[in-house]
Amino acid sequence: MPKSLLDTVLYYDHVAWYYLNVRWHNDLLDLIMPFLRNQWFWAPLYLFLIIFMPRRFGKYGWLWCAGFLATFALSDQISASFLKPIFGRLRPCNDPYLSTLVHIIVPCGGGKSFPSSHAANHFSLALFSAVSLGHVARWVWPVALLWATSVSYAQVYVGVHFPLDVLCGGLLGASIGVLSGSVFNNRFRLA
Repeated sequence: MPKSLLDTVLYYDHVAWYYLNVRWHNDLLDLIMPFLRNQWFWAPLYLFLIIFMPRRFGKYGWLWCAGFLATFALSDQISASFLKPIFGRLRPCNDPYLSTLVHIIVPCGGGKSFPSSHAANHFSLALFSAVSLGHVARWVWPVALLWATSVSYAQVYVGVHFPLDVLCGGLLGASIGVLSGSVFNNRFRLA
């Protein structure tokens, strides 16, 4: 049994990972999940936003696009360049103790695991969008949260992150997105 609180958290993180990655996979999700986590799969959405927002909101739409990109850059830099080197956690697919168990269906990569930059970035963009657009279209909230949650779950499913990585990455990203969305609304509220 784990000795400390950290050991307990990491134990349950590994148990959750075992079920989400090793036990609960199937052929259909093996086809879908690599797309959900691939940034190029979402490129049409980003292109749509870059075209739609300025057409719909004029100069404030351009400012929204700048805020969207700044939110991404802040989230990515904090998670990938600042926090990952501090924690240095191995990805499940790079962990020698898990190599015979992990259900890896994408290239593993050599980077570190904690926190998940995919989760941080997508939650930051989702919450920025929901906070800044939620008063214009209520449906943005559930769609944005479902999008970020799906991408984050896919990170665990394909074998490149532990659940704690995406949970903490998601919380980091959500905090950044709420903050940047609130700042945007205070300065340039869309109508």
